[in-house]
Amino acid sequence: MTPRILFLDHAGVMGGAEWSLLDLARALTPRGTVLLFEDGPFREHLEAAGVDVEVCPAPAAMLGVRRGAGRWATLQSVPAVLGYVRRLVRLARAYDVLYANSQKSFVVGALVAGWLRKPLVWHLRNVLSEDGFSASNRSLVIGLANRFATRVIANSETTAEAFEAQGGRPEGVRVVHNGFDPAPFDAVTEEEARTLRQSLGLEGVPLVGCFSRFAPIKGQDVLLDALDRLPGAHALLVGDALFGDEAAYAEGLHRQVERLGLAKRVHFLGYRTDLPVLLKTCDVVVMPSVAPESFGRVAVEGMLAERPVVATEIGAAVELVEDGVTGRLVPPRDAEALAEAVGALLASPQAARAMAAAGRRAALARFSLARMTEGIERVISEVAPAP
Repeated sequence: MTPRILFLDHAGVMGGAEWSLLDLARALTPRGTVLLFEDGPFREHLEAAGVDVEVCPAPAAMLGVRRGAGRWATLQSVPAVLGYVRRLVRLARAYDVLYANSQKSFVVGALVAGWLRKPLVWHLRNVLSEDGFSASNRSLVIGLANRFATRVIANSETTAEAFEAQGGRPEGVRVVHNGFDPAPFDAVTEEEARTLRQSLGLEGVPLVGCFSRFAPIKGQDVLLDALDRLPGAHALLVGDALFGDEAAYAEGLHRQVERLGLAKRVHFLGYRTDLPVLLKTCDVVVMPSVAPESFGRVAVEGMLAERPVVATEIGAAVELVEDGVTGRLVPPRDAEALAEAVGALLASPQAARAMAAAGRRAALARFSLARMTEGIERVISEVAPAP
């Protein structure tokens, strides 16, 4: 018997976790259904990929709880959470395995799985540390994981180590790196990249790309300080604030650009879906995170686009990038070091091309979509009920 899987995700917008689930759900169609807690572009992407998707709107009191929320804010959401759990119990009865793709969906999924006594897989895509999560939220999810999660899939060794350091049971953890389809990157020609450069008015200038939502942990402000040390270089900032408390940071980036006199060299492109061609327009791709990333999709995507990658030497970046071989690693919050690494690559095109080629070979070997899907299917087979 092939187990039926109910994938749970709280987000309607497209973040790294959602792009990864999109690939996974497409690969496992028609075995699974994706249930979203809010409507948005994610549903549209899933439907376009032929994935069975349902939207069950969650109460605002539940969706509004942030990672850094204290115990009181979390407790205030309990009535809304319990009411929503009762709704999902009815929807989940027809499935064999529940699969939570985010922290909020895991909290709900744990209660649903406990109620129905069904196996639950939590795909953990965050580094559970004091940098991003309050003590009460860390305690809550670790307690629920130890009680209700049949397996925890960590998207990197960094993620797994942080989970275990907070008290998570190590015996249920499986590490499965994210996987990527290289076809969209292979389909982009150098001519298409040049044409896009022309349309952006960026012909003949050194171009650095940063692809991420705007948030303090992502370090776009450090990149702007580094750009101030790179005369003549331009930067593409692709992304925007996704969550309410990130809007102030995004506004601060615009003010920083004006203060540094970089208005003609920084290009805010907002949310885009044509990432493969945008990546190929760049001479260097940067991931300037200031807090540990659980994975860092843009590093691998930059490698697949055959562009040299510069990332900060924290979190999972050290698993993705071999310093000096497949990319460069620099200390976090160090604009001078970031500028030096980027400047060296811009000044040595031949060395940059060799590094980019090595990065692409490594990405194809280590982070394939087939490898990720096989790893996750093994975990599901471990927990699925016997026929």
